[in-house]
Amino acid sequence: MDLKAYWEAVLKQDAQAMKKFFHKDAYVNWHNTNEHFTVEEFIRVNCEYPGEWEGKIERVEKLKNLFIAAVNVYSSDRSLSFHVVSFIKTEDNKITAVDEYWGDDGEAPKWRDDKKIGTEIRPKAQSGVV
Repeated sequence: MDLKAYWEAVLKQDAQAMKKFFHKDAYVNWHNTNEHFTVEEFIRVNCEYPGEWEGKIERVEKLKNLFIAAVNVYSSDRSLSFHVVSFIKTEDNKITAVDEYWGDDGEAPKWRDDKKIGTEIRPKAQSGVV
């Protein structure tokens, strides 16, 4: 499976391109919001989500038929930024199941900043957070 092409289709909200990656009985779970989607529902919710989106795959691990991807997803105007970890099961080069965990990007909590605990992973200008 071409994970880069899959994420490009998702970020472009290209329903036709997205369909070709999924097995007909696949499903997607968004654990943060306790939602379970069929392929058609997932494509609809993804393509109808407001705004224009971009992103960058930051890390991919593969274990047999399971891809684990960490992706930074952000609005084209950079006003919103998220990180998602996707566990993507495949069979015969098609997605059969996706379990995703989304988190909002933002500043470290003030109490940690005040205590000078930790350092930046990368400069703010590169993080996608405005």
